[in-house]
Amino acid sequence: MPRVVFTHAVSDRALWASKHADRAAAFAAWGSNVIDHLSADGSNNVAVSVDVHDMDAMQSALSSPELAAAKQAHGVIEPVLVLVANS
Repeated sequence: MPRVVFTHAVSDRALWASKHADRAAAFAAWGSNVIDHLSADGSNNVAVSVDVHDMDAMQSALSSPELAAAKQAHGVIEPVLVLVANS
């Protein structure tokens, strides 16, 4: 099961951090072990790491209107960089 990391900026770090349960629920159909990461320098750069059990479903979700709405509600600033563990 690959580990995927999403990195991006957010408009409000505290708001984004408060939405962890929403993110975990949104990713549950294709991923588990959702971990949020806040930049150590206090900036608005963040990351989310997820163990992905269905890469096709993840790819579909990334372009869905539901995820677009969630990103807006969480203050996500594009672009979102998607990194896949090379193991």
